[in-house]
Amino acid sequence: MKQGKLIVFSAPSGSGKTTIVRHLLRQEELNLEFSISATSREKRGNEVHGKDYYYLSLKEFKNKIKNEEFLEWEEVYRDNFYGTLKTEIERIWAKGKHVIFDIDVSGGLRIKRKFPEQTLAIFVKPPDLNELVRRLKDRGEESEEKISMRVAKAPAELATAPLFDEIVVNESLETALKNAYDLVSGFVNG
Repeated sequence: MKQGKLIVFSAPSGSGKTTIVRHLLRQEELNLEFSISATSREKRGNEVHGKDYYYLSLKEFKNKIKNEEFLEWEEVYRDNFYGTLKTEIERIWAKGKHVIFDIDVSGGLRIKRKFPEQTLAIFVKPPDLNELVRRLKDRGEESEEKISMRVAKAPAELATAPLFDEIVVNESLETALKNAYDLVSGFVNG
């Protein structure tokens, strides 16, 4: 199986990484496919199993950890596990495509360590914490408690930014989309 490249996008919740990743996936010339993460958390809104995430029970997730079926995994919040199944990367590479990830900073850095030459790790940075809070509230998807948990975690996540290959500041979405496109295009075509 021909191995493609790996493009990692990581950021604190509310930074805009998912919006950027979705934009890049629509650019056919980049030949990207989204790596669907597995999670033990409950579905939100209109999320679909096998499209947004592979939803696993806590027990199923822990069994897959024990059986070493993950490329990387993390307990992001108590009993909320997220991870990348090895079969997911194999599935995408078998199609001759490059893998794009929208994952937490720990998972992103783990992938970069495992595949240093094949991975471009990009950190998406919000303009500031106040803007991050505003974006999380504007989503209208989560309780104040969940938003507070995400905001409390943001400073530690922001501190990891220098460990990534590139940083895209998402102050103007249009500029962030262009910068992300240029970075990914240069990497997959380089």
